[in-house]
Order: sequence, then C-alpha cells, then structure tokens
Amino acid sequence: MEDSIGFFDIFWSIFWLFLMVAWFWVAISVVADIFRSKDMSGISKAIWIAFVILIPWAGVLGYLIIRGDKMKEHNEAAVAQMQAAQKDYIRSVATVSPAEEIEKLAALKEKGALTEEEFAAQKAKILNP
Repeated sequence: MEDSIGFFDIFWSIFWLFLMVAWFWVAISVVADIFRSKDMSGISKAIWIAFVILIPWAGVLGYLIIRGDKMKEHNEAAVAQMQAAQKDYIRSVATVSPAEEIEKLAALKEKGALTEEEFAAQKAKILNP
C-alpha cells in the first residue's frame, strides 16, 4: 500500500492549523484583557489566569461568557485612546504657527506675488480663524 497525501489530508491539516491559530489568538486576547482590566482586583485576575491556564477551554469560554461585554468595552476604549493619540500627534506635527504663516506671506508680498490687499486679507484669515 502506498502512503500518499491526498487532497482531503491537506485540507484537514489546514483546517486544524486554522483552529490552532484561532485558539491561540483567543487565548492571548483573553489573557491580555485580564491583565488590562482595571475593574478587577489582583486576586480575581490571578484566579482568572489560573482558570485559563489550568483548564484552558473552560477558562477561556467562561471568561468570554461572563466578561465578554467588558472585553468589548476595553477594546473600544483602547481603540478610542489610540485614535485620540494619533489625532494629537498629527495636529502637533501638521500645525504651522500663525507667525510662520505671516512670515511666508510677507516674503510673497516682498517678491511681488501678493498685493497689499491680498496680504491684508490673508493675514486677517490667519489671525481670525
């Protein structure tokens, strides 16, 4: 009898690999949420971690059933915090001070690219946003 690997064997292996990766993803997400939960005491965190490590399937499923809503809230708060930090960073990098803008306008006026009226209008826009 010949030992060959068929399509079903490959498909079955890929399926189990997917399940294993998904399991690790969920387990790591649960452990991370346990550690970042500010509404749990250290003792309750230790109990959850012990439950997840000693009885992994029951621990993870129990955590998802009992604290799944809190896990969602923690994820939403983390995303909102990251978005706020990103917006603050973009503002700090992209913001040009009014003095710098007026200096650029003055340079354009000296070169003759702007008239006195255009310079005054642009300066008013900068100073009165």
